[in-house]
Amino acid sequence: MVFCIHLQHGSKAVLSMSRLKCALRGFDLKALLFLLIGVPIIIFVIYVHGQKVTYFLRPIWEKPPKPFTVLPHYYHENASMANLCKLHGWKVREAPRRVFDAVLFSNELDILDIRWHELSPYVSEFVLLESNSTFTGLEKKLHFKENRQKFEFAESRLTYGMIGGRFVKGENPFVEESYQRVALDQLLKIAGITDDDLLIMSDVDEIPSGHTINLLRWCDDTPEILHLQLKNYLYSFQFMLDDKSWRASVHRYRAGKTRYAHYRQTDDLLADSGWHCSFCFRYINDFVFKMKAYSHVDRIRFSYFLNPKRIQHVICQGADLFDMLPEEYTFQEIIAKLGPIPSTYSAVHLPAYLLEKVDQYRYLLPGNCMRESG
Repeated sequence: MVFCIHLQHGSKAVLSMSRLKCALRGFDLKALLFLLIGVPIIIFVIYVHGQKVTYFLRPIWEKPPKPFTVLPHYYHENASMANLCKLHGWKVREAPRRVFDAVLFSNELDILDIRWHELSPYVSEFVLLESNSTFTGLEKKLHFKENRQKFEFAESRLTYGMIGGRFVKGENPFVEESYQRVALDQLLKIAGITDDDLLIMSDVDEIPSGHTINLLRWCDDTPEILHLQLKNYLYSFQFMLDDKSWRASVHRYRAGKTRYAHYRQTDDLLADSGWHCSFCFRYINDFVFKMKAYSHVDRIRFSYFLNPKRIQHVICQGADLFDMLPEEYTFQEIIAKLGPIPSTYSAVHLPAYLLEKVDQYRYLLPGNCMRESG
């Protein structure tokens, strides 16, 4: 310990310098450098990478959800429906159920076109609701209404609704999302849905395969609620992340009981039931719009995330738009998914309409990562 004795005579300036020198003698030089240099660096690193640290430590502070009961899925184009139902432990019906495909629409015109053509042979009624507000309260165009003529093939089976946004500043985006999903419940009633009709609940980019829906409409004794396991793709069908998408679901409708939702509603999950193509857009501007519009807008930590050149680079690399670590519950899974998604060059077992209209939708196929500025 350092003791200092101050003399009582001399100028005030000399006395002040004496006190300063005395105080500095009590500090270790390394400790002083740490405070002046190290602490600001640590604060800066936490500011820039704090979210990554939180996600990496997720296995410590959050337990994984209860595992799904995965139901085996059997299909071959040459197998009879009676045999397919039997393989699943179900009975074949004398006539298929009606199917209602209901979605909230933002701006995914190409993906909607691919989805509706995939499901068209099996769907009785398409139900679409759009708003002039994003979940984050931004004003947006009614993209479907402006491009409705492109979907003439579905017009005779379409129930369309528009709901005005509430534009509440500072509100949690999930509140607006919930508000729109409740409105979709009302639109389904207008569409004429009745008990035991099949209702597909999924986002536009969560596309059930046509043969999956055909199976469920022809078989009896299926679960009343069944989640669908979809293959997770990012930006296009070149980057397959995993097969863990589960939010899409099919319900045997019950009046007064069935509510349109996008969370877990049962433990049953039907394996290999379609595709989830997230951020699969033709134009860079659509990437920017969705990043600012959807419920996870808080992931835009820095304005440069929205830079078009950066977004184009990220797409071709198969990296993460928000520079986030994988959302997993074990260190093994997190480490296994670090870095860009490996490319796949298989275009087998993709939606048929995507391949039929290859000139129109080539950007969604492997080997075509460049996007239009549009």
